[in-house]
Amino acid sequence: MNFKATILESGDIARALTRIAHEILERNKGAADLALIGVHTRGIPLAARLGAKLRELEGVDVPLGKLDITLYRDDLSEIAHQPIVRKTEVPFDIARRKVVLIDDVLYTGRTVRAALDALTDLGRPSSIQLAVLIDRGHRELPIRADYVGKNLPTARSEVVKVKLAESDEADVVELWEDE
Repeated sequence: MNFKATILESGDIARALTRIAHEILERNKGAADLALIGVHTRGIPLAARLGAKLRELEGVDVPLGKLDITLYRDDLSEIAHQPIVRKTEVPFDIARRKVVLIDDVLYTGRTVRAALDALTDLGRPSSIQLAVLIDRGHRELPIRADYVGKNLPTARSEVVKVKLAESDEADVVELWEDE
């Protein structure tokens, strides 16, 4: 793989998340009945950062959850013989809540479809909204994000790598060429 460009740096990511937090509050008329659920792996720290930003802006702790979609994927047999299943942790009832599902990159829409299946197995929220740091296009399913940090048109041969300090020791979004 060949490095092509740095798309977002730490400050850019922070500003994008601040904007998304403001948009979430505006659309939902505040933080009442909201819940944030991050998709493993990098959606979880993004959800935590959004939760901290919402607390800063509204003075309210929005419930946070973690969602593993591994067993809901339609390409499970293609990923690995023994896929790594992580823990789903949603320590609150999602019924009658406005759930904001959070992931790092929206691409084909298949991860979001799997997340919707996993989420509805936990209950029936009043609504589900989608927030992503990067929307790179190439949808295969009719799925669209409600909140987007950056729209990044890409070629299918390109790879978007999101690195976050919580797991990768740096905040950066990079574009790579897959060979």
